[in-house]
Amino acid sequence: MKILTIVGARPEFIQVAPLAWALADGEDQHVIVHTGQHYDRLMSDVFFEDLHVPEPDIFLGVGSGSHGIQTGAILAALDPVLEEEKPDVVVVFGDTNSTLAGALAAVKMHIPVAHIEAGLRSFNRRMPEEVNRILTDHASTVLYAPTDIAMSQLAREGLGERAVKVGDIKTEITFAVRDQVANQSVELPRQIDADGPYYVATIHRAENTDDQERLAGTIEALAAAPHPVALLAHPRLRDRAERAGLRLDQGAIVVCEPLTYPAMIRAVVGSVGVITDSGGLQKEAFLLRRPCITVRTETEWVETVELGWNILCTTPDQLAAALRMPAPPTTDAAPYGTGDTAARIVSDLRKRALS
Repeated sequence: MKILTIVGARPEFIQVAPLAWALADGEDQHVIVHTGQHYDRLMSDVFFEDLHVPEPDIFLGVGSGSHGIQTGAILAALDPVLEEEKPDVVVVFGDTNSTLAGALAAVKMHIPVAHIEAGLRSFNRRMPEEVNRILTDHASTVLYAPTDIAMSQLAREGLGERAVKVGDIKTEITFAVRDQVANQSVELPRQIDADGPYYVATIHRAENTDDQERLAGTIEALAAAPHPVALLAHPRLRDRAERAGLRLDQGAIVVCEPLTYPAMIRAVVGSVGVITDSGGLQKEAFLLRRPCITVRTETEWVETVELGWNILCTTPDQLAAALRMPAPPTTDAAPYGTGDTAARIVSDLRKRALS
């Protein structure tokens, strides 16, 4: 079977790794297409090196742009690739512009599509990711859902017959990298004592960075945190703070460059908690059993909230209060599986012989 996977952004570089490992043991042909949605080396090439994934076979190089321009460019660039490669199935991950464009390009050429991380919903249609994941689910041939809640949502949308619960594919790579870096030092600036308490923080979403008053309040709350805050500053955050005349390096905040995935996992393990508006990092914090504060009104990873390991904050005042809350009760719950998701997906694809 010829399997073509489409990646383009940081979450997908992480998700493709376990699938590539699982496919390496068989006779299937695996073609990786990198759309170039994230074109910075730290957000792209270095992931393949760190996670021991073969380099992409095809690089489209679409670069940045508005959501419409970027999605359209990927869609146009994929047509000749799919025509030449003639895969038996196209696999897409998550909810990026590359995800949606990959699914649309394949279905228009009558190629089966498998969507990994299907069925997640934040119910916030203002998020581009929410629109991407809904459209991709409805276009796909088979839906690999990570959780019971995702399966229920797909059933409510009339997609239950296409859905298979397999667990979350990031679980196995999070655990694998955690074990790999357990004895390595934490890669954070010297202003942060890696042996002392500190937080890991990422803020990048438009709703938190484009509103100057909200951004100023968030920075103020982080600056007043009871422990140092390693702020892994996304380019968008730096740009918006500079435009607003806001200093990031104040109070408890220590501004850091974005980390490679292994270095980030090591930093989270060493921390006392995570502050983020990222979808993936809040789940990784839960898997690593670190409390998380999510600076959003909603989350697609509702299990983390229900189990008490994730607090949603919608205002800077709520964020400030959450930073002083006690640690949640311990739990052995494993809503995202135990680390065999990729093997289950590969086994199911082979049984289906989707071509």
